[in-house]
Amino acid sequence: MEQPILNAHNKEEYPPMHTAEHILNQTMVRMFGCPRSRNAHIERKKSKCDYLLDACPTEAQVLEIEHRVNEVIAQHLPVTYEFVKRGEVPPEVDLWKLPDDASETLRLVRIGDYDLCACVGTHVANTSEIGRFQIISHDYDSDRHVWRMRFKLSE
Repeated sequence: MEQPILNAHNKEEYPPMHTAEHILNQTMVRMFGCPRSRNAHIERKKSKCDYLLDACPTEAQVLEIEHRVNEVIAQHLPVTYEFVKRGEVPPEVDLWKLPDDASETLRLVRIGDYDLCACVGTHVANTSEIGRFQIISHDYDSDRHVWRMRFKLSE
């Protein structure tokens, strides 16, 4: 198969943290019915994601998010890639972050049967390489309806 031409990636993520972000995004979609993170800053030491929510999650919900993400990580799911033309992207894949100049061929990243999204970033090969996910702080902007959470990974 001919190697598809993709857009260049503008940053170098820490693969375990970036893969954890994918799992977190899908967990938020499943728990709250919200879109994937609208703003994310992914770094090796700690990361943050913003979600559009009608209300601040309760402390019990925050613990549940952390628990569910760690459950997915513990399943040792494979992280695989597939290349598709834009017109062949499954309807559950949210393309809102796709740049205007994105290539006709897109790379979809699949984490077992848990998550599927278009992404050109770097990822681990298996969720067993991620480590333990921990939410370290969070706050809610009630004017903008944005919940910001910060997280880290540990061995």
